[in-house]
Parts: sequence; C-alpha cells; structure tokens
Amino acid sequence: QVQLVESGGGLVQPGGSLRLSCTASGFILENFAMGWFRQAPGKEREGISCIRTGDERTYYSDVVKGRFTITVDTPRNAVYLQMDGLKPEDTAVYYCASGLHRPPDYFCSGSGPAVDYWGQGIQVTVST
Repeated sequence: QVQLVESGGGLVQPGGSLRLSCTASGFILENFAMGWFRQAPGKEREGISCIRTGDERTYYSDVVKGRFTITVDTPRNAVYLQMDGLKPEDTAVYYCASGLHRPPDYFCSGSGPAVDYWGQGIQVTVST
C-alpha cells in the first residue's frame, strides 16, 4: 500500500523558513516523479516544485523559483522542500505527490493530472 506522509508545516513569520518532509512507504522512490503541490483557499491546486528521482532533474514554478529547493534522499525514501523567504501568499495546504518517472515540468503541470498518489496535506501559514 502506497503512502505519502508530510511533516514540517506550521506557522512562520514573513521572511522565515520551513522544511517540509515527505516520507514514502509501499514503494521505493527510485525512478519516480515526486513533487509538491499547494492549494490556497479559493484557488486551484498548483504544482510548485517537482523532481525526477532517477536523474534528480528539477522544476520550479515562477512563484517559488529562487526561494524553494526540492531534494530527494533515496536511502530514507524521502523528498524534502526547503522553503526560504516565505511570503504571506505562500499560505496554503501543501501536498506531496508521486507518479511515474516523467519530466518534472510535466509532472508539476496543472493541478496534477499525472499524479498517481497524494499525501494527506499539511498546512503552511505565513503571517505576523
């Protein structure tokens, strides 16, 4: 049974940092596409950062490029999202996602049509 479990969310002040973790079970994440999506209230879910674990090719959406970093730890079967320079508009529920070994820009497209499995989501709130 495939499971993706997110951790590391919470409340942070503008300009602060958080590190999200996604631990996978039920499969070995070598040669998979993994990514992070988010959904803010009243908005559609969007892909913000994805990685193809086979070659660690990455993709970042324009709104997070230069501030967020996605990494994979294959021995730990985990994917991380380091979020720096957080802004109030980054407030959302963040979801870990996995799917077949596709280019990361495709995997991150839209609201996730290429995603096979989703985590339960974790809240990130950026506020004073």
